[in-house]
Amino acid sequence: MVLAVTQCQEITVIALEGSVDGKTAPELQAEILPVVAPLAQVILDLARVDYMSSAGLRMLLTLYRQFQAQKGRIALVGVSEDIRDVMSHTGFIGFFTLADTPEAAVAQLRGQS
Repeated sequence: MVLAVTQCQEITVIALEGSVDGKTAPELQAEILPVVAPLAQVILDLARVDYMSSAGLRMLLTLYRQFQAQKGRIALVGVSEDIRDVMSHTGFIGFFTLADTPEAAVAQLRGQS
């Protein structure tokens, strides 16, 4: 699993690459949680995620809850059709702001302010 952190108009963008499964999800969560701060806005770019297990979905839900507790926001970008379908069936999709690009996610997050 590869993780890259950049900034897009003062919003943290975390790009993931590879599989998010029972082995990588806890590691990713441990790396992402430190950016959870009051009013933080973060974009998770999943465009290069080729597989996400239930552990990955659980990680997303945990991150969502942590951001909510801090009055922050988290958006997902580049969610594949397969992952989007699973998130839709599990009811997770409604928790997140979804966008096709980081720039579109920035606009959506700013519009929710």
